[in-house]
Amino acid sequence: MRFTKMEGLGNDYIYINCMEGEPPDLPALAVQLSDRHFGVGGDGIICLKPGRIGDFSMEMYNADGSRGAMCGNGIRCLAKYVYDRRLTRKTCLTIDTDAGPKGVELSVSGGTADRVTVDMGEGLLFPSVVLEAGGESFSVWQVSMGNPHAVIFCPAPEQVDLERLGPVLEHHPELRERSNVEFAAAEGRNRLTVRVWERGSGITLACGTGACACFAAARRAGLCGERAEICLPGGVLELEAREKRIFMTGPARTVFEGEIEL
Repeated sequence: MRFTKMEGLGNDYIYINCMEGEPPDLPALAVQLSDRHFGVGGDGIICLKPGRIGDFSMEMYNADGSRGAMCGNGIRCLAKYVYDRRLTRKTCLTIDTDAGPKGVELSVSGGTADRVTVDMGEGLLFPSVVLEAGGESFSVWQVSMGNPHAVIFCPAPEQVDLERLGPVLEHHPELRERSNVEFAAAEGRNRLTVRVWERGSGITLACGTGACACFAAARRAGLCGERAEICLPGGVLELEAREKRIFMTGPARTVFEGEIEL
């Protein structure tokens, strides 16, 4: 089976072209391939499939085999994948996800896509909760970007023991559902620093939906304006609010291609 390793701000996935068929047991395959010692290594797999409503469909599985509804970094890379392989010549696409169809716009340089803007939709905020986890108390903003997020504002995200707190908060019974977890700090009106615990994958260098969830919560809290840079360990995403919708712009890169026996 041929595959392509791609990344957006270090949020890396293994891409499989399933336009004319797919390998068996995709959840198990995600676990096998994502292993960074015995597999290809990645935060999960993303399968390219024919569009249902849009031009193409994206089906993703986290490193633990669980199904993911949406991935902002992943969809940017998928858009690059289809353009660079000449599966389309369109620079404005609609890609179906489990969180609904998403519009993407590609920036092309030298015949390949290098940056992609995604219409991430509206960040839906639910009542915040105060909960206990790991012997500490946290005020948590619950946000849906098509997948669930728990956003916690704090002075210094880089000092948070994310490896310890992440799994406890991900599965916390007082949250609406099993959640991605973000610790965020506002640094002025146009800049947020964010660290992410991604459900099903653990600590990741970036998370597109997580960046959007933090942006939505920060705007509601009055911590930032209509535009912001979201600074993640893997790099920077540019976010813009247009009425109720959030648009995210960032890079997409092919790391390597390969073939593996199943």
